Amino acid sequence: MTTTTPVRATVRPAEIVREYGPFDGEDRVNGVTHDGQQVWASVGAKLLAFDPASGQTTRTLDHAGDAGTAFDGRHLYQISEARIDKIDPATGAVLHSIPAPGGGNDSGLTWAEGSLWVGQYRDRKIHQIDPATGAIRRTIESDRFVTGVTWVDGELWHGTWEGDDSDLRRIDPHSGAVLQRLDMPAGVGVSGLESDGAGLFYCGGGMSGKVRAVRRPKAS
Repeated sequence: MTTTTPVRATVRPAEIVREYGPFDGEDRVNGVTHDGQQVWASVGAKLLAFDPASGQTTRTLDHAGDAGTAFDGRHLYQISEARIDKIDPATGAVLHSIPAPGGGNDSGLTWAEGSLWVGQYRDRKIHQIDPATGAIRRTIESDRFVTGVTWVDGELWHGTWEGDDSDLRRIDPHSGAVLQRLDMPAGVGVSGLESDGAGLFYCGGGMSGKVRAVRRPKAS
């Protein structure tokens, strides 16, 4: 009889390399994404984009959002209450809407492999959904509350936030086992999460109104 040895996660402090915001008087960041050049943040009644080099706001769109934000290479997606809106970033027009799997209890959002991936905060789940219909394709279980979600180089990461404790964790996309964890300083929460596709994660800071850039560990 063979037994499987549990994987022990590597744990280290998160390296925060820069903070942005609060933005234009807004006091909350609900979701973040990256379009290859700019960082987008959902700050309540609007979506705004900023230049990560200068920190200056470059675009604003009037679109309310209370959870995750994503970008598929052409369009933005925003969780707004019980739906996910597909948005033209050039005009702000809503092109299509689908039901959010949590019916208003959704958290993070990202795009990968032709699907949207949606965090379920208190349910401790991540759903892969069809971006055209909202149908759930599969579900990954986590052992912590799930906030932001991102894929980068085949790695699945999500944020957590419980009380004063928050971290970023890389999980096995099949088993949900935690493989790596970056602990945020006490009292620093993670709402949205997105990779820039290179060496940084951008983390929404919830009611701090800030976005924080965290260094992504090099693959071992």
